[in-house]
Amino acid sequence: MDAAAIRAELDHPVIDADGHIIEFIPAIRDLIAADAGTALADTFQAMSTAGATARRGLTDDQRRANGMSRTGWWAVPTRNTLDRATAMLPRLLYNRLDEIGIDVAVLYPTVGLTVMATDNPELRRALARACNRYYAEAYDKYSDRLLPVGVIPTYDPDEAIAELEYATKELGLRGFLFGGLVLRNAPGHEGDRAARWVDGLGLDSMYDYDPLWKKCAELNVSPTFHSTGIGFGSRVSPTNYVANHIGNFAAGTEAVLRSLFFGGVMSRFPELRFAFLEGGVAWGCNLLSDICGHFEKRNREDIEHYNPAHLDRALLESLIAEHGDALFTDRVDRLDETLSFLSDSNEEPNTIDEWEKSGITSKADIIKIFTDQCFFGCEADDPMNALAFNDAINPDGSRLRAMFASDIGHWDVPDFTGVLPEAWELVEDDLVTRDQFSDFMFGNVARLFTGTNPHFFDGTAVETQVRQLLADEA
Repeated sequence: MDAAAIRAELDHPVIDADGHIIEFIPAIRDLIAADAGTALADTFQAMSTAGATARRGLTDDQRRANGMSRTGWWAVPTRNTLDRATAMLPRLLYNRLDEIGIDVAVLYPTVGLTVMATDNPELRRALARACNRYYAEAYDKYSDRLLPVGVIPTYDPDEAIAELEYATKELGLRGFLFGGLVLRNAPGHEGDRAARWVDGLGLDSMYDYDPLWKKCAELNVSPTFHSTGIGFGSRVSPTNYVANHIGNFAAGTEAVLRSLFFGGVMSRFPELRFAFLEGGVAWGCNLLSDICGHFEKRNREDIEHYNPAHLDRALLESLIAEHGDALFTDRVDRLDETLSFLSDSNEEPNTIDEWEKSGITSKADIIKIFTDQCFFGCEADDPMNALAFNDAINPDGSRLRAMFASDIGHWDVPDFTGVLPEAWELVEDDLVTRDQFSDFMFGNVARLFTGTNPHFFDGTAVETQVRQLLADEA
């Protein structure tokens, strides 16, 4: 079925939770020059083409030494020139939405994604400001159907708060992409990109980011993340982008969610909704199940089952004497050498409860955070999207908030008109029900943004349907 035929089957709108803009770089450059000067604009221009150029001529060892993992190349449509233009020109995208089968598209950046990994603070802040001005100005007249998100750098909470306040109060942007992971230099390795640790803005972060989350609550903003896993862990191939790319968004956003969860951010800010984009939802189902499984065995009370103080040494020695061969009985006087392995009796008491910072006291607390506060952006061609709705597998019959996220504008979508038919395969293959498909294509993305800002969709083509959804659930 094509997009038009599918739309005729639906009794609900379609909101794209994550389409992509391909920015017009001359306009971004001019905005940087106007705000921060031509020298910084020239630096941006050079940066925008430097990745591939810098790699050429270097050996693999040199690339590794410089922390150069191969990232995206040939990553936007070209043979399909209409789609290439559509991702770049707001009016063309606006005019093609019905053909694509989308009522309202929440649009994420492409050039703006580089803000999240720009170490130069002056350039990073100037680029964020220019991108946000570009999104607000270029898409303003199309805001009934196209909603671009602003970009918020998060190398420290102060820069994030400053840009968030400007973009909301001065530019009127409603949605935002936050830098979820910051790769920071290990102590003593300043400037060494091959020796960095991952800061997920929550657990063990370099800074206290609570002022930022408090500002999000104050400004009615749902933090969303589009975090890459390329450049750390196992995705550091200097030669193969595909090897680095597979699973990278799942790995990156999983790292953010784990950090926020164990750092207690969700527990301290239950009014906020968080979205983790482009990695699908299968990793979210796995993470929820894994956290629940760990909690059931390693919560503050049950961890005592493994406390060395509770070992009955006399019983153990008698069992060795009764059932041990000479290999064991001949060495029983050296029992202490083995008992201390993974069972150190001198663990610091204040580190025993690894759930304390999270604010979690029960399995129900975990499930509530995952099902009420966490939303997962899913590309249309991923059959694993159905796992979000599988209450026979997910802990205690839970369902996660999976959202349709087209990714139009990038190489994964060779034809914009194919994303709705790909999503519809979930229904055709009996992987989800019609009601679950409605949540996937409409309800969950509406809940994400209205969960913190009930007026997020005011003035858009779906305002009436969103208001009805909220009224039905009140």
